[in-house]
Amino acid sequence: MTAPYILHGLKQSYFTGKMEAYLRVKGVPFDFVIMDSGDFRDCGRATGVLQMPQLQVPDGSWLTDTTAIIRHFESALPAPALQPATPVGLFLSRFVEDAADEWLWRPALYYRWAFVEDSRLMGRQLGRDMLSDQPGPLALRAWWIRARQRRMFLGHDGVTPLTAPQVEAVYKETLDALEPVFAARPFLFGERPVGADFGLFGPMFRHFFSDPTPAAIMRERAPNVLAWVTRLWALTPEAAARAPLPADAPADLDPFLRLAAGDHLTELAANHEAVAAGRPRAEFDHRGVRWSLPVSPYRARCLRDLRTDYEALSEAERVTIDSRLGPASAHLKGPVTELPAATAPRPGNRPIDRRWRRW
Repeated sequence: MTAPYILHGLKQSYFTGKMEAYLRVKGVPFDFVIMDSGDFRDCGRATGVLQMPQLQVPDGSWLTDTTAIIRHFESALPAPALQPATPVGLFLSRFVEDAADEWLWRPALYYRWAFVEDSRLMGRQLGRDMLSDQPGPLALRAWWIRARQRRMFLGHDGVTPLTAPQVEAVYKETLDALEPVFAARPFLFGERPVGADFGLFGPMFRHFFSDPTPAAIMRERAPNVLAWVTRLWALTPEAAARAPLPADAPADLDPFLRLAAGDHLTELAANHEAVAAGRPRAEFDHRGVRWSLPVSPYRARCLRDLRTDYEALSEAERVTIDSRLGPASAHLKGPVTELPAATAPRPGNRPIDRRWRRW
């Protein structure tokens, strides 16, 4: 490859950071374009989804959805391989990537917009970059960003005085589960990063590592997690290729796997049931709190895909997965049902599906 890809995104963005790290370690050449509001709309018209980031291919086509993009490159460019070598390892890597994408999204956005110092800093940065093509003083653009993000990613996403302590606990418990893992080895599964690392990198790099309040917690509570963030960002394709490819997820990951499964699969199952039934909200009890969330067709698709991958495993492999994930693995045994149309972003020139509007 000589002609670069073009990655449209923001340097403050959860999924843009995930994608940048993967492309850097994979050795895929790319140029970066700051996605202001006009570019956001232009990309949406090209692909049919208002989503960040979006990747323009040298031949003029487009790739969307970081999970799908990683699978594409792992198939098209086998070296250096960045997925585990065994079926169980691959499933667990994909599970962690999905949990990092969807389960850690809420605490990442909570810490960014619920605290004054963080929200003022990030509101100003996003007003400067995302709204650079909009009229008005920066202070006004920053105010609009803060108001919009707090409405969308706090109130709209179920954050209340009752649920906020649980949202904070998710971040701190995640750090506690991961700290001994990164004290023992460079990456989640071994000496070379896999998809699970890149999924986890999204919330950890651009949010927890960078935003003032969660960054201070990480520095004090989990210095080895902090070191992993910088280690992955600095890794070259040559160094990755020299390291042995992990086959499976080591046993010391089980506390983190069970934590993620207990929260993430519980919410995914409630959401999937609501989407399949055509209800507008998912209602469920978890961690002693009653949650009421707007349904997410994308997350329904996530559970469908996990169930499909789970069913493709042998019986012995499924038993291993059940033991690693704990009781919440029962949610993987549900039906692989048909879901309403347009539950995944699709590339091509087509009308924009605003259900995919996510930064």
